Amino acid sequence: MLDALNRPLHDLRISVTDRCNFRCRYCMPREKFGANFEFVTREKLLSFEEIHRIARLTVPLGVKKLRITGGEPLLRAQLTSLIRQLSSLPVDLAMTTNGALLADRASELREAGLTRLTVSLDSVDPDVFAKVTDTQLELACVLDGIAAASAAGFKAIKLNCVVQKGINDAGILAICRRFRGTPHIVRFIEYMDVGNSNDWRRDQVVPAQQILEMIDAEFPLRPAPENYPGEVAQRYHYADGSGEIGVIASVTQPFCGSCSRARLTSEGSLVTCLFASGGHDLRAPLRSGASDEELSALISAHWTKRTDRYSELRRNTKAPRRLEMSYVGG
Repeated sequence: MLDALNRPLHDLRISVTDRCNFRCRYCMPREKFGANFEFVTREKLLSFEEIHRIARLTVPLGVKKLRITGGEPLLRAQLTSLIRQLSSLPVDLAMTTNGALLADRASELREAGLTRLTVSLDSVDPDVFAKVTDTQLELACVLDGIAAASAAGFKAIKLNCVVQKGINDAGILAICRRFRGTPHIVRFIEYMDVGNSNDWRRDQVVPAQQILEMIDAEFPLRPAPENYPGEVAQRYHYADGSGEIGVIASVTQPFCGSCSRARLTSEGSLVTCLFASGGHDLRAPLRSGASDEELSALISAHWTKRTDRYSELRRNTKAPRRLEMSYVGG
């Protein structure tokens, strides 16, 4: 199944909550996501059975990878029940988390059938970490979570670092040093204009090429082949064999042409671009008795009409009001 620009549907990202225990400024700044912010209510959240049904229907349409996201997915009660259901499908099953609750949950997640983990980690300096995340939770919680996940059997955990000029870019080499010699893969992500709340400016972006040059000067790198067509991260190995890093250059080197991701929000909206201004409601037909065939036809119709390529057009178009990253699901 191809969209209007001949891109296949390969990945489905499933948000299970729009809530988070961090208030990272590039995603959920506290002054805009404070005590009075209206999050998705319980009755509007898709049940695990509803999520599983939609995920199951996307597999014949081409989906080969499911990723559980949020908000912070580990805030959703009984999450392992969903993982058990999704692990029965013939797909790669992954999750992105901030890692703060991972130390006590890693083993049960692994036992439930989760195969891969990505942890958001923007600094290994406690003070910078506290500034970026704006939380009382400490860096040690995340590092302990990574260690627990590794001990539970998760291999090559990906560590996502969103780089912002003047905020955490001075710590790029420090995070490389911390994880060199381990199986884990640090991926440096250009700061993006997702949502409307982070007051994004282009001069806050540290280009991926600059990041690579900084690392290569200290730890020589050599390019690595992509793991699969359309992989968003450019991969590099340390020349001495001590590990791997990646860069995701959504701003300076857009990869819309190979984007194969759809997103399912926690209240059942199908979103076809990270920078979308809206989605397509699946919850209403789901709860009004639509058959599998009808739901599948709806998903197909939305994907085959897809023309999204915001990152490629960013320089030449006025940005529309966009869904927040915490709602879309990263």
